[in-house]
Amino acid sequence: MSDDVREIVKERYGQAALRVLQGQQKASCCGTGGSCGSADPITRDLYDAVTTATLPEAAVLASLGCGNPTALAELKEGEVVLDLGSGGGIDVLLSAKRVGPTGKAYGLDMTDEMLALARRNAAEVGAENVEFLKGHIEEIPLPDDSVDVIISNCVINLSADKRAVLKEAFRVLKPGGRFAVSDVVVRGDVPPEVRRSMELWVGCVAGALEASEFERLLVEAGFENPSVEPTRIYRVEDARSFLEEAGLDVDAFAEAVDGRIMAAFVRATKPATVPSQAATEAKRPAGVEATSTSCCAPGCCS
Repeated sequence: MSDDVREIVKERYGQAALRVLQGQQKASCCGTGGSCGSADPITRDLYDAVTTATLPEAAVLASLGCGNPTALAELKEGEVVLDLGSGGGIDVLLSAKRVGPTGKAYGLDMTDEMLALARRNAAEVGAENVEFLKGHIEEIPLPDDSVDVIISNCVINLSADKRAVLKEAFRVLKPGGRFAVSDVVVRGDVPPEVRRSMELWVGCVAGALEASEFERLLVEAGFENPSVEPTRIYRVEDARSFLEEAGLDVDAFAEAVDGRIMAAFVRATKPATVPSQAATEAKRPAGVEATSTSCCAPGCCS
């Protein structure tokens, strides 16, 4: 992630956490003003009352996602789960309940305020099978092959280096592990100025991938069976006031934008047996050269 993007994201999400910590007010990170209210079509109604009934109010108020990955990830007893960009901890706490005492749920976040809020929430409910880690999703502080499932809720679009995120996700997943995230994606062409404004509305500072590009990057990282399933489609009317504040003629762009930016559930699987280098070479099309990833400099190889 570029330093500029990372610092802006940290500032916005840190402020959102502080609003919850200090006043128990609903956090928000859409638009430039940082408040969309309870009618926000992005974060509204992602979790039902039964799901949130046993969670701390602060965990619910701090939710800044665009989906509910825990409802679709098919978590099992005893599994190890990692939430990339865990925020106030809502998806970590839900995951911890699903995997039970023999499993574990990690949350990774780079924002001190969010980590403080998440740890407070975990302590409030007495969750003992959770751990919150400070770090970046482009450099996950966990060993290779250590996680069964990776989830994330509207965070990967915030990274300026999505290739690094997906490669790291592949690295820490166990063979056969599952990638199951909610994120913002784009389908089709959108005028650049409108796309940028819509993305800012959807997720603070966003770089939403085109759906087919997301699938391509997953395959490039080594995953198999990638899929993108829309879960909530955003309409121009949802963002009309924000787009008008940005100085755009919404009606002029409506047809080119409407329904093309959406929240989606993105799935993929790490192969149960990772192909050997020889097998990878055998599958490479004729005339395509390999890109060396070896390290032979003095002091580099172990």
